[in-house]
Amino acid sequence: MALSKGCLITAAIVGAVAFLILLIGGSLMAAYNGMVKKNEAINGAWAEIESQLLRRNDLIPNLVSTVEGYATHERELFENIADARARLAGANTISEKMSASNELSGFLPRLIAIAENYPQLKANESFLKLQDELAGTENRINYARSKYNELVRAYNASIKTFPNNMLAGMFGFTEKNYFEVPDEAKEVPRVKFGDSENK
Repeated sequence: MALSKGCLITAAIVGAVAFLILLIGGSLMAAYNGMVKKNEAINGAWAEIESQLLRRNDLIPNLVSTVEGYATHERELFENIADARARLAGANTISEKMSASNELSGFLPRLIAIAENYPQLKANESFLKLQDELAGTENRINYARSKYNELVRAYNASIKTFPNNMLAGMFGFTEKNYFEVPDEAKEVPRVKFGDSENK
Protein backbone atom coordinates (compact mmCIF):
# COMPACT_ATOMS: atom_id res chain seq x y z
CA MET A 1 0.00 0.00 0.00
CA ALA A 2 1.56 3.25 -1.09
CA LEU A 3 1.94 6.11 1.36
CA SER A 4 0.14 9.28 0.48
CA LYS A 5 2.08 12.34 -0.58
CA GLY A 6 1.00 14.14 2.63
CA CYS A 7 2.41 11.35 4.82
CA LEU A 8 5.74 11.48 2.99
CA ILE A 9 5.98 15.25 3.46
CA THR A 10 5.10 14.93 7.15
CA ALA A 11 7.67 12.16 7.61
CA ALA A 12 10.31 14.31 5.85
CA ILE A 13 9.51 17.32 8.06
CA VAL A 14 9.61 15.18 11.23
CA GLY A 15 12.90 13.66 10.08
CA ALA A 16 14.40 17.08 9.33
CA VAL A 17 13.27 18.47 12.70
CA ALA A 18 14.66 15.40 14.50
CA PHE A 19 17.96 15.81 12.62
CA LEU A 20 18.13 19.52 13.59
CA ILE A 21 17.38 18.71 17.24
CA LEU A 22 20.12 16.07 17.25
CA LEU A 23 22.52 18.46 15.53
CA ILE A 24 21.82 21.35 17.93
CA GLY A 25 21.79 19.01 20.93
CA GLY A 26 25.12 17.52 19.86
CA SER A 27 26.61 20.99 19.39
CA LEU A 28 25.43 22.14 22.82
CA MET A 29 26.71 18.96 24.44
CA ALA A 30 30.09 19.39 22.76
CA ALA A 31 30.25 23.04 23.86
CA TYR A 32 29.35 22.12 27.45
CA ASN A 33 31.89 19.28 27.54
CA GLY A 34 34.53 21.61 26.10
CA MET A 35 33.95 24.14 28.89
CA VAL A 36 34.11 21.38 31.52
CA LYS A 37 37.43 20.11 30.10
CA LYS A 38 38.92 23.61 30.01
CA ASN A 39 37.77 24.26 33.57
CA GLU A 40 39.35 21.00 34.74
CA ALA A 41 42.59 21.85 32.92
CA ILE A 42 42.68 25.15 34.82
CA ASN A 43 42.10 23.31 38.10
CA GLY A 44 44.99 20.95 37.27
CA ALA A 45 47.27 23.86 36.39
CA TRP A 46 46.33 25.62 39.63
CA ALA A 47 47.15 22.46 41.61
CA GLU A 48 50.68 22.58 40.12
CA ILE A 49 51.05 26.24 41.10
CA GLU A 50 49.76 25.50 44.59
CA SER A 51 52.27 22.69 45.00
CA GLN A 52 55.13 25.06 44.11
CA LEU A 53 53.74 27.80 46.37
CA LEU A 54 53.73 25.35 49.28
CA ARG A 55 57.31 24.33 48.48
CA ARG A 56 58.36 27.98 48.44
CA ASN A 57 56.49 28.58 51.68
CA ASP A 58 58.47 25.74 53.27
CA LEU A 59 61.83 27.07 52.03
CA ILE A 60 61.36 30.66 53.16
CA PRO A 61 61.64 30.16 56.96
CA ASN A 62 65.06 28.53 56.55
CA LEU A 63 66.22 31.33 54.28
CA VAL A 64 64.85 33.99 56.64
CA SER A 65 66.54 32.39 59.61
CA THR A 66 69.87 32.25 57.80
CA VAL A 67 69.63 35.92 56.79
CA GLU A 68 68.28 36.91 60.21
CA GLY A 69 71.49 35.72 61.84
CA TYR A 70 73.41 38.36 59.88
CA ALA A 71 70.85 41.16 59.49
CA THR A 72 68.95 41.40 62.76
CA HIS A 73 68.01 45.05 62.05
CA GLU A 74 65.71 43.92 59.21
CA ARG A 75 63.04 42.84 61.73
CA GLU A 76 60.16 44.56 59.86
CA LEU A 77 60.94 42.67 56.65
CA PHE A 78 61.11 39.36 58.52
CA GLU A 79 57.75 40.07 60.18
CA ASN A 80 56.18 41.02 56.83
CA ILE A 81 57.40 37.77 55.31
CA ALA A 82 56.05 35.76 58.24
CA ASP A 83 52.66 37.50 57.95
CA ALA A 84 52.49 36.90 54.18
CA ARG A 85 53.39 33.22 54.68
CA ALA A 86 50.65 32.88 57.29
CA ARG A 87 48.11 34.49 54.93
CA LEU A 88 49.14 32.11 52.15
CA ALA A 89 48.87 29.09 54.45
CA GLY A 90 45.45 30.23 55.69
CA ALA A 91 44.03 31.25 52.31
CA ASN A 92 40.91 29.35 51.26
CA THR A 93 40.15 30.63 47.77
CA ILE A 94 42.33 30.84 44.68
CA SER A 95 41.97 34.63 44.78
CA GLU A 96 43.22 34.80 48.39
CA LYS A 97 46.12 32.48 47.54
CA MET A 98 47.08 34.59 44.52
CA SER A 99 47.01 37.75 46.60
CA ALA A 100 49.07 36.28 49.46
CA SER A 101 51.54 34.73 47.02
CA ASN A 102 51.99 38.03 45.20
CA GLU A 103 52.59 39.81 48.50
CA LEU A 104 55.19 37.22 49.47
CA SER A 105 56.83 37.50 46.04
CA GLY A 106 57.22 41.22 46.63
CA PHE A 107 59.28 40.65 49.78
CA LEU A 108 61.64 37.97 48.44
CA PRO A 109 63.82 40.22 46.25
CA ARG A 110 64.40 42.46 49.30
CA LEU A 111 65.37 39.43 51.38
CA ILE A 112 67.86 38.23 48.76
CA ALA A 113 69.22 41.77 48.31
CA ILE A 114 70.17 41.91 51.99
CA ALA A 115 72.82 39.29 51.31
CA GLU A 116 74.70 41.78 49.15
CA ASN A 117 75.58 43.74 52.29
CA TYR A 118 77.01 40.70 54.07
CA PRO A 119 79.93 38.95 52.35
CA GLN A 120 79.93 36.19 54.99
CA LEU A 121 76.26 35.48 54.26
CA LYS A 122 76.90 35.43 50.50
CA ALA A 123 79.57 32.81 51.15
CA ASN A 124 77.41 30.78 53.55
CA GLU A 125 76.86 27.35 51.98
CA SER A 126 73.45 26.92 53.59
CA PHE A 127 72.29 30.31 52.30
CA LEU A 128 73.57 29.60 48.79
CA LYS A 129 71.81 26.23 48.71
CA LEU A 130 68.53 27.74 49.96
CA GLN A 131 68.82 30.63 47.51
CA ASP A 132 69.37 28.12 44.69
CA GLU A 133 66.37 26.02 45.72
CA LEU A 134 64.21 29.12 46.01
CA ALA A 135 65.31 30.32 42.55
CA GLY A 136 64.43 26.90 41.09
CA THR A 137 61.04 26.98 42.79
CA GLU A 138 60.38 30.52 41.54
CA ASN A 139 61.19 29.36 38.01
CA ARG A 140 58.73 26.47 38.35
CA ILE A 141 56.09 28.86 39.72
CA ASN A 142 56.63 31.22 36.76
CA TYR A 143 56.36 28.35 34.27
CA ALA A 144 53.21 27.00 35.97
CA ARG A 145 51.76 30.54 36.14
CA SER A 146 52.33 30.99 32.41
CA LYS A 147 50.61 27.68 31.63
CA TYR A 148 47.74 28.53 34.00
CA ASN A 149 47.22 31.96 32.43
CA GLU A 150 47.23 30.43 28.95
CA LEU A 151 44.50 27.97 29.99
CA VAL A 152 42.51 30.78 31.66
CA ARG A 153 42.74 32.86 28.48
CA ALA A 154 41.39 29.99 26.35
CA TYR A 155 38.63 29.23 28.86
CA ASN A 156 37.57 32.88 29.25
CA ALA A 157 37.46 33.30 25.47
CA SER A 158 35.43 30.10 25.19
CA ILE A 159 32.74 31.14 27.68
CA LYS A 160 32.39 34.59 26.09
CA THR A 161 31.79 33.39 22.52
CA PHE A 162 28.43 32.44 21.07
CA PRO A 163 26.72 29.99 21.75
CA ASN A 164 28.94 29.02 24.70
CA ASN A 165 28.12 32.30 26.45
CA MET A 166 24.49 31.22 26.81
CA LEU A 167 25.44 27.80 28.16
CA ALA A 168 28.09 29.27 30.46
CA GLY A 169 25.52 31.44 32.20
CA MET A 170 23.02 28.59 32.49
CA PHE A 171 25.54 26.16 33.97
CA GLY A 172 27.49 28.56 36.20
CA PHE A 173 30.72 28.81 34.21
CA THR A 174 32.20 32.17 35.20
CA GLU A 175 35.27 34.09 34.11
CA LYS A 176 38.54 33.08 35.83
CA ASN A 177 41.18 35.51 37.08
CA TYR A 178 44.70 35.51 35.69
CA PHE A 179 47.56 34.90 38.11
CA GLU A 180 49.54 38.06 37.45
CA VAL A 181 53.12 38.73 38.49
CA PRO A 182 53.07 41.40 41.21
CA ASP A 183 54.65 44.74 40.33
CA GLU A 184 57.16 44.38 43.17
CA ALA A 185 58.49 41.15 41.68
CA LYS A 186 59.05 42.87 38.32
CA GLU A 187 61.33 45.48 39.86
CA VAL A 188 65.05 44.91 40.22
CA PRO A 189 65.88 45.07 43.94
CA ARG A 190 67.90 48.06 45.11
CA VAL A 191 71.11 46.98 46.75
CA LYS A 192 73.15 49.36 48.94
CA PHE A 193 76.93 49.24 49.04
CA GLY A 194 78.06 51.65 51.70
CA ASP A 195 76.84 55.13 50.75
CA SER A 196 76.21 54.40 47.07
CA GLU A 197 73.26 52.59 45.55
CA ASN A 198 73.04 50.30 42.56
CA LYS A 199 69.68 49.79 40.93
